[in-house]
Amino acid sequence: MKNTVTTFQAMKDKGEKISMLTAYDYSTAKLEDAAGINGILVGDSLGNVVLGYDTTIPVTVEDMIHHGAAVARGAKNSLVVVDMPFLSYQTSVYDAVVNAGKIMKETQCDCVKLEGGKSVCPQIKAITDASIPVMAHLGLTPQSVNAFGGFKVQGKTVEAAQQLIEDAKAVEEAGAFAVVLECVPAKLARKVTEALHIPTIGIGAGEGCDGQILVYADMLSMFSDFTPKFVRSFANVGEIMSQAFKDYDAAVKDSSFPAQEHTFKIADEVLDKLY
Repeated sequence: MKNTVTTFQAMKDKGEKISMLTAYDYSTAKLEDAAGINGILVGDSLGNVVLGYDTTIPVTVEDMIHHGAAVARGAKNSLVVVDMPFLSYQTSVYDAVVNAGKIMKETQCDCVKLEGGKSVCPQIKAITDASIPVMAHLGLTPQSVNAFGGFKVQGKTVEAAQQLIEDAKAVEEAGAFAVVLECVPAKLARKVTEALHIPTIGIGAGEGCDGQILVYADMLSMFSDFTPKFVRSFANVGEIMSQAFKDYDAAVKDSSFPAQEHTFKIADEVLDKLY
C-alpha cells in the first residue's frame, strides 16, 4: 500500500514507528521500497555522499531533480520526499513556491522538505497552500552549518531548547505534515514529539521520536569520510563492495574473467567467410 502524508499521521496517532532512509538512485530506492521502508528522502546529503562535497551548500535544484526523479521511479509504495536545496526557498516566498512546484512536477515525488523554523513559516504556508506537502527540519540543519560554526548538537541551553519547541509548533501551525529533528538531545526531542500533533522523524534525536531516518550509506558502512555518533551500522556493505572490486580486478588481470559461460558464440563458417 502506498505511504502518504495521511499514512504518517495515522501511524503517529496509533503509536506505530515510522521508518525512513535516504536514497539517491533508482536501484537503491527499489530495494528500500521492497523492504517496506515507509519513507524515502532524497536528501541534499547527496552533496556529501554522491557528489563528494564537504557540505550540502553547493547542491542545486537541478541536482535534486535529477536524483529525485530516479528515486521516484524506483519507489512505488514508500513516501518520496525531496529536499529543497540551499537558497531555493530562503530568498522569497515566491521562489519557494516556484522551486517546490518545479521539484514536484519534474520528479513526481510526494512532498518536499526544507530546513528552518519560524523564519521559513511563510514559505511553508505558501507551499502547502499550493497543495504541495512540506516536511520541516529543525535542530542541526546542515544548510546552516556555517552559521552554526560546524556540525553541533542543538538545543542544549534553556534558550535554544525553548526556541526549538517554539519553532516546532510554528512549522506545524504553518502546515508542515511532519518535522525532522536532527542532533537534538533525546529528552528534548521527546518533549517536542509530545507537544506536536504531527509526526517527528529523528536522526540523532533518540527513540522518543515518532520515526527514524538515516543516510543509507552510513547505516551500510559505505561512506567512510565521517561517521556520526548516532549512526548504527546494520551491515558492512562497504567492506563487501571493496573486496568484490578487488576480486574483480584480480580476475580480469589473471584472465579468469570472463570465462566461457560469460561469452557468446558465433558459427565457425561465418568466421571462415570473413576477410
